[in-house]
Amino acid sequence: MATLLAVPSAGTLDRSVPAPTPRAWDPRLYQIATLGALLVYGVVWLDLEVRPLTALAIVAGALVTQHLCARLAGRAPDLRSALISALSLCLLLRTGSLGLAALAAVVAIASKFVLRVRGRHVFNPTNLALVALLAGTGQVWVSPGQWGSGVLFAFALAAAGGLVVNRAARADVTCAFLAAHAALVLGRAAWLGDPLAIALHRLENGALVLFAFFMISDPRTTPDSRAGRILFAALVALGAYVLQFRLFWTNPLLWSLAACSFAVPLLDRLLPGPRYQWRKPS
Repeated sequence: MATLLAVPSAGTLDRSVPAPTPRAWDPRLYQIATLGALLVYGVVWLDLEVRPLTALAIVAGALVTQHLCARLAGRAPDLRSALISALSLCLLLRTGSLGLAALAAVVAIASKFVLRVRGRHVFNPTNLALVALLAGTGQVWVSPGQWGSGVLFAFALAAAGGLVVNRAARADVTCAFLAAHAALVLGRAAWLGDPLAIALHRLENGALVLFAFFMISDPRTTPDSRAGRILFAALVALGAYVLQFRLFWTNPLLWSLAACSFAVPLLDRLLPGPRYQWRKPS
């Protein structure tokens, strides 16, 4: 006896089989590409003091630590975030010691697995590694003026960073921080009667834009809600202002971000919002 097979119509196929949706780009890929391009630009055109062995020690330390910590935590090793931290350290960290360079990478990556609250890490890994080694050693430094103060470069850096933060849905914290920081710097100049050129010179800084677009905008360490992120950005700007102009600290942005990161769990409790995920669940 012949077996009759029912062939579904085109309409049935359309209803039963969902149409494939294009896969969204992971914003970390854009960040890796942008940071990598900045590193090449800095080494080739700005003569940044980035020794190949130091960069290799940082990258190797970050990737190995990520792999080991992920295995110990029972997760699949995902090296993209570790590579972002490694490239950021290559751009900012200066030391004559290969051991300290590798240690900075280990501290950055290990902190994501150890210092956690409510299922996510508290500190931006690069920020924590920098302040930890600045505080704990006398052989590490950060040169905020290494990127120069050219308006053209700052604009190009902002444009590249804008692509990253928009992909990561954190443009609000970057814009809020830059607005608050500019208001404080310009307000201080007006209060003291300083020429406007002095205040503008402080704002025409590639290092400032690098911080705003690639560090404070980390979606895994900023508050979940938009209101919380705007408040967080204002706190970081205010803290940096006090550290720089009242206490005369160097690297005030790094110290302020590290200190204000303690407030993120409280801001999430007071101003709750949806938790950010790199990939939306299917």
